[in-house]
Amino acid sequence: MPPAAHTSPASDDPLGMRSHLDEHGAPRIIERRFRVDEESAGTRLDWFLKRKIPRLSRTRIQAIIRETLVRPGGGPTRPSAPVIAGETLIIRQRARPEPPCPRTFGVLYEDDHVLVVDKPAGLPVHASAKFYFNTLTRLLSERYPGQGIQICHRLDRETSGVLVCARGKGPAAILKGAFERRKVTKEYLAIVSGRPPWPQVTAGDSGPAHVIDLAIGLTRDPHARIAIRMVARPDSPPAQTRVQVVSHHGEVTLVRCVPLSGRQHQIRAHLAAVGFPIVGDKLYAHGDDVFAEACDGGLSAELLARIKLPNHALHAASIRFAHPDTGETICVRSPLPSALADHLTATP
Repeated sequence: MPPAAHTSPASDDPLGMRSHLDEHGAPRIIERRFRVDEESAGTRLDWFLKRKIPRLSRTRIQAIIRETLVRPGGGPTRPSAPVIAGETLIIRQRARPEPPCPRTFGVLYEDDHVLVVDKPAGLPVHASAKFYFNTLTRLLSERYPGQGIQICHRLDRETSGVLVCARGKGPAAILKGAFERRKVTKEYLAIVSGRPPWPQVTAGDSGPAHVIDLAIGLTRDPHARIAIRMVARPDSPPAQTRVQVVSHHGEVTLVRCVPLSGRQHQIRAHLAAVGFPIVGDKLYAHGDDVFAEACDGGLSAELLARIKLPNHALHAASIRFAHPDTGETICVRSPLPSALADHLTATP
């Protein structure tokens, strides 16, 4: 089937300002589930949740543990209790108003087994402390009810572009396995501050590249304000990102990035670590305090003037993978969003 180009239907609540209310106008009851990965095993319960809900204070998280946390396996719920790899922690609470965000998405390709969407910047993929109903997962279930749509990899909320989904458990298992085995080629475009001295290529040209080879891992600083930040750590698994210059635009540069490994925040952390952070990246370009300020109080005019863009300038531009049914190579591309293209042309 040729690539599709339609978008999800509009509603009378396009930014999801009333999505937390039921048909009677009362707050819904929601559950948030957090599965403990191997890397987090043995971490204190409050520290694990702080990593998952970084905008909340340690005191607030400890209150949540006391009041609304459920451990289905029966483990202790004191804040200092260790978490166990593979267990799922559940927080139950009344839904609250969610920040406004885009509630439409484009479809770049679809057939009986695969759905590739064009995610807008600002739309979270999965539920988090702030978002539950305004997520791509929720929108997919509303638009394709009963089709068992599963998202096969991850994109940060502020990252736009290509995202691969599967229809049904069989295709999902095959595609997720391909991502885990690094059998999928992903290409990103990023606008970075400065003028990197990397090889420059023209559109459609693979050409020579520079490889950022820097092991990164979650910060282990117990006093860090933002626990999800990735830092250079020699004891972490290796991480490599292939980078090339596409074009220079005054004080910023458009670069092409191909991750050769799959670490969390890899491109953002790598570009910042070598001195060319992504424009608009509150955490890696501006630090914990700016990130926390944006999370807690939103983007004031003053803060937006400082960080330049409301979302970080990272775009998943293309993806290449083997079709889960036919094995045919599928390549899907997403054009650079107008907000990022406009920023390039407007930069002196």
